[in-house]
Amino acid sequence: MDVPSLERFLRSRLVGPLPGPAAQLRFAPRPIRHGWEPHLEPEGSRQAAALVLVYPGADGPAVPLTVRRDDLPHHPGQISLPGGRVDTGEQPEDAALREAFEEIGVLPNEVRLVGPLSPLWVVVSNHVVRPFVAIADHRPAFQLAPREVAELVEAPMSAIRDMGRLGWTRRAREGIVIDYPYFELAGREVWGATAMILGEFAALFAPEFAPPPFS
Repeated sequence: MDVPSLERFLRSRLVGPLPGPAAQLRFAPRPIRHGWEPHLEPEGSRQAAALVLVYPGADGPAVPLTVRRDDLPHHPGQISLPGGRVDTGEQPEDAALREAFEEIGVLPNEVRLVGPLSPLWVVVSNHVVRPFVAIADHRPAFQLAPREVAELVEAPMSAIRDMGRLGWTRRAREGIVIDYPYFELAGREVWGATAMILGEFAALFAPEFAPPPFS
């Protein structure tokens, strides 16, 4: 699909039932943390927002991802969607646009919000992330925030929707070996909360979208 076709599809799809926690859970690390469910919003959790921006890229429609600096206190070195904390009195969709501007220079007046994906509770930072899908008619003039973003990854939609790029990897978390499902995008492994959000996004197009069976 080209970007206009994607926008039409997403506008019709995002007003119906979303893939929701069932799709998010397919991309959750194993073993799953005790007491964690993606849809929970525990008392004391903080609000965050993220932007899934679709725009015309060099290889067809694409979505920008950021490589976080290694010296950041939360999720250092990981690949993330543009996003961050919702300020007091701020609407989550406004926070998603603001953070995309602050992190990668996307001008809010050059994108159109299409609709929300399902909220996701991220235990590590105790944030409930509210992702929003948006469309840009042209590739943004990206400008990276040097204190936050080490690199920009422009992920083609064709790669995000390709189940052949999904796999499992193993990492240590708090002294325990954890198995993580991931997307292989631009030669990098995209896992964690970003993979769970992208997993639900891809499931808008293919309800069965999932990594290989875990064993």
